[in-house]
Amino acid sequence: MNSRKQFLMKSSVGPLHIVASEKGLQGIFWKKQDLPLDALNDVKHPAVPFILKTQKQIEEYLKGERQEFDVALDIIGTDFQKKVWEHLQKIPYGKTCSYKEIAVALGDANASRAVGTANGKNPISIIVPCHRVISSDGTLGGYAGGLPTKSFLLNLEQRFCN
Repeated sequence: MNSRKQFLMKSSVGPLHIVASEKGLQGIFWKKQDLPLDALNDVKHPAVPFILKTQKQIEEYLKGERQEFDVALDIIGTDFQKKVWEHLQKIPYGKTCSYKEIAVALGDANASRAVGTANGKNPISIIVPCHRVISSDGTLGGYAGGLPTKSFLLNLEQRFCN
């Protein structure tokens, strides 16, 4: 049995490819990954509950009904990438921070580029909110889902921010 499953979710921000293992969510990608797409018919597969919970929570988020996620993560990356991704999860809903602010928080003010690279490799879009990271000059910077999507997500959060 393949320990990972991939499901294509249609959403208001376009197709999302949700990948999970028996341990948790491994990715929300904008493009299909090198795994077969699954119809989630094998409900006994241990990855299916993580995919279904992710889909439900993303739908709630996109409707402005959810500000925090509680899906178990099985994130794969280097130690540095994981530190950056952990920091991303601390950025409050509706707020932004810069690559430099993250570099400083991680103890190396000169690591902005490395932070940007790690941010760009974030496998769990939206839930690990790399869209909340912007350039020091206030411009959006980049985003794997495209700048219109990044702008949409930031505006969505601003609209529903408490």
